[in-house]
Amino acid sequence: MKKMNVADAAEFFGVSKEAIHNRIRRGSLASEMIDGQKHVVIEDETTPAKKTTTAKKTTATRKTSANNDIKYYKHLEEQNVKLQDRVDTLEGETRTLRDQKEQMLIQERIKIENIYKEKDEQLKNIINMISSNLMLESKPSIDEVDSVEAEIETYELKDDEGEENWTSLVKFLKSREYKKSKRKKIIKKIFKKAKRGDDAIKLKDDKCYIDLNRFGYKL
Repeated sequence: MKKMNVADAAEFFGVSKEAIHNRIRRGSLASEMIDGQKHVVIEDETTPAKKTTTAKKTTATRKTSANNDIKYYKHLEEQNVKLQDRVDTLEGETRTLRDQKEQMLIQERIKIENIYKEKDEQLKNIINMISSNLMLESKPSIDEVDSVEAEIETYELKDDEGEENWTSLVKFLKSREYKKSKRKKIIKKIFKKAKRGDDAIKLKDDKCYIDLNRFGYKL
């Protein structure tokens, strides 16, 4: 039988002093008061092997806890790597979508510009066509060209006997102060009569002359 104070007993069993006091209170350890100090009574069969076993268990527990911590941290690192990969993937997809959107906008802008160009070309063609039609409509007819040429002619045509009886039709009409539209109608009518062989009308170089002595038509 051995007797030792609480501190020595704690070292012997490999536990804390509080654990020794708890065992004493529970009755799992016998104790005596010696010189006013509590001592633990230890049977001879009790060996400090239990202390070694407890220490081993404590060490094993600590190792297990450390291994668990390592595994946990490793798991966190793996999760972190996976999350980072996911973030990189999402960022790549975002960049791809942004690039595609920008490309689509560029293509749409080009389409709109081409549409406006085509519309502009069509509008130009329409304007050119209208201008051409207006020019064709405003282009003088053969009779009108003749009348213009006749207007240039201001001298009197002499007949075969040398008498100055022939006068430019345009000059004659101007003297009457007819409107331009009426002069054109009269010129066309006189040209037709001259081509039918009217003796009071003569054509020379596509210009028209009338003999005022014989010309008695109602204009």
